[in-house]
Amino acid sequence: MSEPRDRSTSTATNEQGEAVEERLPPSAEVVLEHDFADRLPELSVPWRAQRPDQPSVLVWNVALAAELGIDAAHLSEEERVRFLLGNALPVGAKPVAQAYAGHQFGGLSPRLGDGRALLLGEIRDADGGLRDLHLKGSGRTPFARADGFAALGPMLREYLMGEAMHALGVPTTRALGVVATGRRVPRDGELLPGAVLARVAASHLRVGSFQYARLVGEDELIVRVADYAIERHFPELAGAEGRYSALLAAVVAAQARLVAQWVLVGFVHGVMNTDNMTISGETIDYGPCAFIDAFDPGASFSSIDTQRRYAYGNQPSIALWNLTRFAETLLPLLGDDTEAAKGVAIKSLDRFGELYNEAWMSGMRDKLGLAHDGAKQAIDDGALAELTAEMLGDLQGHRIDYTSFFRALADAARGDAAALESAFPEGVGIGEWAGRWLEASPDADAMDRVNPVYIPRNHLVDEALTAASEGDLAPFRTLLEVLERPFLPRLGYERYERPAPVGGPAHVTFCGT
Repeated sequence: MSEPRDRSTSTATNEQGEAVEERLPPSAEVVLEHDFADRLPELSVPWRAQRPDQPSVLVWNVALAAELGIDAAHLSEEERVRFLLGNALPVGAKPVAQAYAGHQFGGLSPRLGDGRALLLGEIRDADGGLRDLHLKGSGRTPFARADGFAALGPMLREYLMGEAMHALGVPTTRALGVVATGRRVPRDGELLPGAVLARVAASHLRVGSFQYARLVGEDELIVRVADYAIERHFPELAGAEGRYSALLAAVVAAQARLVAQWVLVGFVHGVMNTDNMTISGETIDYGPCAFIDAFDPGASFSSIDTQRRYAYGNQPSIALWNLTRFAETLLPLLGDDTEAAKGVAIKSLDRFGELYNEAWMSGMRDKLGLAHDGAKQAIDDGALAELTAEMLGDLQGHRIDYTSFFRALADAARGDAAALESAFPEGVGIGEWAGRWLEASPDADAMDRVNPVYIPRNHLVDEALTAASEGDLAPFRTLLEVLERPFLPRLGYERYERPAPVGGPAHVTFCGT
């Protein structure tokens, strides 16, 4: 990697190219550590965010700020907006653009990195754990492949999706805030309002981070990256013999659980490149994501996924493919010779299917209200697999809405089958599986605790983002409020329960760059 100009000082450059010196005052009580920057300098470049002239905070995550010990009362409005932009940072902060590689749609890109993003540093949460504070849309870096900026719509989408997934109980990165920059950014022949997203993550270590280290460094660098990942995410393994094989096994398990949760809630990530798979097991990068309405394993929404590589039903197999690339980076640490190392890697990778199936079956048992002892005796795992295969076949064959179906099932468990019967086409009866399910005495209340009423319906997300880009944030704020409590039905919010109207245009998502 060529040596770019170091922009790690407290001096930022405004839109006129003038130097502006800013620091967050001690009274703000914000400390940003620089653990990644110090420990892995080969995987980053010191850099500073650009400084827009007329920014404004559009969304501020009060709950997440409290988790991080950030009190807005200790910040003036100007300090808060400049902090979220990475312009005014605490003394000692060392913002960096991270380097990583990645397989994108199956092809290796050896040098990707934070082209329009910055790791501002790490912040201690209320439990003392390190959390990354990271920007998106903060200007060009040495890794830039475009203008370095971000449009408002995709940044609000990431904020919304992160909060929705968090409320659904799915491990995810979240956003601390979204700032309108006041500048316009060119996208597809239009000039759109620009924005910066401040993202919080357990870390931004990715499979692609390990791929980059393997490509540019000696084995010693992979050792340091692996030890750092262990300390951040699996500290119980630190210093142990066999810790690198245990790291692989832990990441395989974390990703198996995560992808099972995606599938259970009907989520389609859309761009499962290796640079978008975290070591922590959090969901990251909500660019072309979507939720299914009608159950369809082939559902794919991304405009750039022309081969449907990352379709809804392909996500488990793609996760295993990505994890195999991760295992390849660890081979020098897994055994004294290549064949022995491969054996260790294959042993861990072979467990992915079992772990995924366990997580998915457990989650589906919860969704069907069959987790209590009596139901487990009436319907064992083999019988449950048969029942769910028949049920999902009905959903797919009749294009039944996946999310509302499970709430209708809960009503049927209480004796009211009207909503369930109306989900099927006129003249079509419910499959035989339903009788076996009812005989197991499903727990309707337990079902309602895990089956959401509200998900980010694709047409409503688009509606809210379009309005926000035109200056009206009210639809976005209402949708966000609904999604923050997804299991609680509310009068007057029925439109947020329903899928897109039949006969409308097919939903298409875009990566946002």
